Amino acid sequence: MTTRAKVLTVSDGVADGSRDDESGRILVDGLTAAGYDVVDQRVCTDGADSVAAALRDLTDGFAGLVVTTGGTGFGPRDLTPEGTRAVIEREAPGIAEAIRRASDDGGRGLGMLSRGVAGARGKALICNLPGSTNGAREGLAVFLPVAGHALDLLAGGRPH
Repeated sequence: MTTRAKVLTVSDGVADGSRDDESGRILVDGLTAAGYDVVDQRVCTDGADSVAAALRDLTDGFAGLVVTTGGTGFGPRDLTPEGTRAVIEREAPGIAEAIRRASDDGGRGLGMLSRGVAGARGKALICNLPGSTNGAREGLAVFLPVAGHALDLLAGGRPH
């Protein structure tokens, strides 16, 4: 059975049509190439409330992976981590830390500035990735190898 995934782009610019959703496409392509069935791709504006509402909607009754891109930096409206923390039931700090350690954002070393979080809500695993194309690509590569195992555990499996 193919594991399902959803992608959420958090960006005022993408939401209002003034910016291209390149990082969202990168995530959809990367998840598809890794064997995931991407069943939903959405955009919401920046801000904790809009992110929390979108994540609640995306995870209600959903078993699978939800990956966000954008809103993890230090801009005044970069509140994706706050919105994510409002909905997750259990945080997975090791995932977020591994992504930060591995991400150099195309040699610029900007991964350490990401405030992204990861965690579970029900049987869904949520992971925040940066909005930059390099950051999204690098972050996805870091956590996909453990995502299947985490989803198995969330579904009640006992693989070890």
